[in-house]
Formats: sequence, structure tokens, C-alpha cells
Amino acid sequence: MKLVDVEYQFDQNKLTFYFTSDRRVDFRDLVKDLAAKYRTRIELRQIGVRDEARRLGGLGVCGLPLCCTTFMKHFEPISTQMAKEQNLPLNTCKLTGTCGRLKCCLAFEKNFYEETHKKFPPVASILETDKGRAKVEKIDIFHDMVYLRYDNDEVAEPVRLEEISNNFILEEAPV
Repeated sequence: MKLVDVEYQFDQNKLTFYFTSDRRVDFRDLVKDLAAKYRTRIELRQIGVRDEARRLGGLGVCGLPLCCTTFMKHFEPISTQMAKEQNLPLNTCKLTGTCGRLKCCLAFEKNFYEETHKKFPPVASILETDKGRAKVEKIDIFHDMVYLRYDNDEVAEPVRLEEISNNFILEEAPV
């Protein structure tokens, strides 16, 4: 058990202890002892690690106050798939927030990446271009570039997105 925060109601009718724990804990005896000592109602409330970060506050790696302390009301599930869609390296040290879970900001940018990826041909798809058949090696959504590897080339060639039309896709990328 790790004690995170304590709240004493203004009218002193209740004292709430917030804690984190890896497992379920039975605190009935502790509650009785605390109630006798403080002569008020006692509540022990187990919270998650994200709620702990919200209560303690702090700064994120961006230098701003933690999102959960400033504007977030609800925590939505965050997956490593979101990091993959954003072409981020799957380095857990860089993807985890102060709470030890995946950063909430991965979810904030999810819709942007989903919409932007729709404009690009899928990675590993085969395109027919003026220069011949080419395989999509990678995409760069920030510079609107598609990197194509032609049949005889060893190096992928950057091509602007507007030079490629989805009408020329010969084979879809394997799913």
C-alpha cells in the first residue's frame, strides 16, 4: 500500500485516505483504529496510478503541467497500436508518462493520424508510376512524402504525395 493523499472535509465529518496498491487489501482494522484516533468517519479509497498522477501533479516531458491535472476528466484506454500509427519507436521509456502507463497524449493525436493516413497509399503496396512498378517503403506525413522502391533500385526514392494517385495502386499491402 502506498498512501497518496488525504482529504479532510471542511466540516470535519469525514477523513478520506487515497492510496494505491497492486492488490486488494482489507483495512477494516485500520479504519477502526483511525476512526478512534481522529474521532470522525474514515474512508480508505484505492485509486489507480493515473489518478495518483492527477492528485500529485507535476510536469510532463513537454514541460507543461500533466494533462490529467489540467483538463482531462476521464482516462481513455491507450494502446501501443497508437504509437505504431504515429511511427514512434516502441521504446517504453519514451512512451510512458509519470504514472508509468502509456502517455495520454498518444490518444489526443490518434484522430489526426487516422485521417492523415487515409490520404497515403498503404505501406508495402505496389504502385504503377511513370517510372514503372514501385513498392511503398514508408510514408512521411509531415512532409507529404512517399518513399518508393522501384524494382531495380536498392534505395527508396522520395516522391511528393500529390504526384501519386490512388488510382495507380496495383496490389494492396498485406493485412
